[in-house]
Amino acid sequence: MRISSSAFAHKKHIHEKDTCDGDNINPPLQFSVIPQGAKSLVLICDDPDASGGTWTHWTVWNMPPDTTEITEGMPPPGIEGLTGFGRPGYGGPCPPSGTHRYFFRLYALDTMLELANGADAKTILEAMRSHVMEEAELVGLYAKNKM
Repeated sequence: MRISSSAFAHKKHIHEKDTCDGDNINPPLQFSVIPQGAKSLVLICDDPDASGGTWTHWTVWNMPPDTTEITEGMPPPGIEGLTGFGRPGYGGPCPPSGTHRYFFRLYALDTMLELANGADAKTILEAMRSHVMEEAELVGLYAKNKM
């Protein structure tokens, strides 16, 4: 399984427009080689370099398994959960200092998740624990005003 972006390469810098210093819109993402038999996809984006611990920037669950892309700045096909900002939807990179890593993780599940609207990353991860068929990862970097 693969996750990629036409806006940045793995372990390269995320464009400023996709951060709090720009338009704060989600970057375009492409998905491929989804395993046969997958019932849904989950996307979680987080920053493990945040000073208070891992900060969640985006969660989406119950995306159809035939999803091949999320268009830049557009809502994804699925349910968006709460982020570290306390609201659903994408919240772009916004580190106070230094370069941070942003992990975009895509999971193929053998089920649809039955979660209440407003679920957070911890709840999503717990619900999908025994249902992950495959996962893929894309890491973007961002340093505030240092592009």
